[in-house]
Amino acid sequence: MAVLYVQVGKNFIEDVPLDGGFGVNIIIEKLKVQLGRSKSKPSPYNLRMTDQTIAKPLGLIKNLKLFVHGILYVITLTCDT
Repeated sequence: MAVLYVQVGKNFIEDVPLDGGFGVNIIIEKLKVQLGRSKSKPSPYNLRMTDQTIAKPLGLIKNLKLFVHGILYVITLTCDT
């Protein structure tokens, strides 16, 4: 599996797994707080998980700036427990 080096603000994260092109980027609440992103917007949708259950995300982080190997990406993350 390919891994990346990612910078979020002043935080540096090594060995981030590269996803297979999934449509939703998910971050757990604990990591969101560790990255200094305590506020999020309500999520307007539910997620169908791989086991086919429906989950309501805790919220969204919109326009998060990530630097991946020095290249800037602006993404939206779905927050979950």
